[in-house]
Amino acid sequence: MPELSYPQPDTAGGKGRNIGLLIFFVVIFAGAVYCAMHLVDDLQPVRESSFLPYLLLGVALLIALGFEFVNGFHDTANAVATVIYTHSLTPNLAVVWSGLWNFLGVLTSSGAVAFGILQLLPVELILQVGSSAGFAMVFALLIAAIIWNLGTWYFGLPSSSSHTLIGSIIGVGLMNQLMHGTNGTSGVDWNQALGVGKSLLFSPLVGFLAAGLLLLILKAVVRVPALYAEPKGKEPPPFWIRCLLILTCTGVSFAHGSNDGQKGMGLIMLILIGTVPTAYALNKAVTPAETQTFVAVAQQTAATLAHYTQGLAPSANPRDDVEAFVRTRQLTPATLPGLQQLVGQIGQEVAESGSLAAVPQSVVDNVRNNMYIASEAIRLMDKTGQPAFAPEHAKIINNFKKQTDHATKFIPTWVKVAVAIALGLGTMVGWKRIVVTVGEKIGKQHLTYGQGAAAEMVAMVTIGAADVYGLPVSTTHVLSSGVAGTMAANGSGLQWSTVRSLILAWVLTLPASIALAAGLYWVFRMLF
Repeated sequence: MPELSYPQPDTAGGKGRNIGLLIFFVVIFAGAVYCAMHLVDDLQPVRESSFLPYLLLGVALLIALGFEFVNGFHDTANAVATVIYTHSLTPNLAVVWSGLWNFLGVLTSSGAVAFGILQLLPVELILQVGSSAGFAMVFALLIAAIIWNLGTWYFGLPSSSSHTLIGSIIGVGLMNQLMHGTNGTSGVDWNQALGVGKSLLFSPLVGFLAAGLLLLILKAVVRVPALYAEPKGKEPPPFWIRCLLILTCTGVSFAHGSNDGQKGMGLIMLILIGTVPTAYALNKAVTPAETQTFVAVAQQTAATLAHYTQGLAPSANPRDDVEAFVRTRQLTPATLPGLQQLVGQIGQEVAESGSLAAVPQSVVDNVRNNMYIASEAIRLMDKTGQPAFAPEHAKIINNFKKQTDHATKFIPTWVKVAVAIALGLGTMVGWKRIVVTVGEKIGKQHLTYGQGAAAEMVAMVTIGAADVYGLPVSTTHVLSSGVAGTMAANGSGLQWSTVRSLILAWVLTLPASIALAAGLYWVFRMLF
């Protein structure tokens, strides 16, 4: 099988690429300066007695962005695989183009995927993320994910960064439960893990079947032989085919940024909240007018919950009662009185401050945790249907949850920019191994233009749909399985050695990352 080759343009073309690279790095530098300036600006009001929180913040941010950098090796490289392999774009231009659309995808993302993944973590670790246990959690799951991703990248396997991160989160949760027994820890949210697991399990199957079917439809409707030819030497495809492939690359890049980019953003927010809660525990972009609305909604919700407390008085520690429900999923007579008292307390604390930005440093972390616990309790009640709230009451209570989520589950723009930069740089460094695997090592014949377009179209739609529903999916698995589906539908045959390696990486990723993260969490807990 001939080696994968790339066009060697003339001097003028080389100069054009160099100018493109220069523009790319200028944009990267400008983005880095933007992130640094906003981080420094956010930290101005913070008054810490020691330098340690800033040191921990810097190390944790570097590791989190390192995860996104390695993520660029795997998932983002898949977005450019077909346009590079078919010579629709030169490698440098493809990476810059994909990076731009990843960036736009990250900026427009909702954050639903980011915070959906964080719900897998034990609630007590999220509430105490600034403690030694919290830092052990963040470092363990990020370092485990980086180790596994680098290993699979080295062998050219399109492994899933999503699988790796979720496995790492489960590993931390399991080890935390083993170290503390059943008392005082919630362990892994297996219901949430099951939902995430289903999206990761079925998305490759959807990619395989849908891409194969789309290719067959294309062959029946678009009877143009050039679309189903493989790349010839260094020649780019016909203009309209080239436009089609660039369009699908654009769509996959945008969808990838809006979905995969969120995983790192959620972890970075955990780091920021844990190290400098004064700056990031509450969304300071909430205006005073919105704050007054929040206070009114909290008071209305507390009054609504009073209909369901059966006259029982709350205990001395209402948050403990609500937190126990979140951990155990067991509704007790103390849960609703505790929730009513907690909601009223949140409204009172915010009202006394006048705005979220003015909440005193001494209580900001406590207010944020109160909001988080109340929101999680309402989410679980809505999910299970217990207790059965009247429709008009459920609407009021869910409105309060929406308000608290706006106050606590937010992602500053500079965090999105930082993640986009890390993804782009990772793609530039590591794209070649993945391009070779996708283009030549999945099927017995080289990838054709039509196969590349069909696989990327399905990946774009699948990832975009998952983002709408707040579900994480693997760009790697969806695209690789899509390419395999087109090979099968085309009768091109599959290279079973590569397919077996891909399946092996898919099967081993979860247990390997679980074991790695669990072991690292134990080590870090012993050290700190």
